[in-house]
Amino acid sequence: MLDRLPVEIVERIVANIPDTDLIAASKVDRVWWQEVRRETYKRWKNYATMIGDVYCEIRALGKHYIKREIDWITFEDVNDLYKRWINRLTEDQLYIMEKMLRNGMVDGPPKRGKP
Repeated sequence: MLDRLPVEIVERIVANIPDTDLIAASKVDRVWWQEVRRETYKRWKNYATMIGDVYCEIRALGKHYIKREIDWITFEDVNDLYKRWINRLTEDQLYIMEKMLRNGMVDGPPKRGKP
């Protein structure tokens, strides 16, 4: 009994593990698996939120360009930066999603009852 860490400690440890090493921590035991699963969902949703925020910034930038508040070169430079940022966030999100799928951390689609 004394060889187990309290769940609160596991939560703190898991929260500080990088995405690339997160799934490996789920192999410790069931408590770690559950905490890693919770943390991966949290990170996946965080990436989705950040992607949405960057997309909103791109739209706002486009509106400034249409109103001629910024020049074309600035628009292209900033727009390209935002697009690279979205691509990176999407790659990170897909990495987590793939690891979750391979390790049984994603619930399947809801079962439909027979009509």
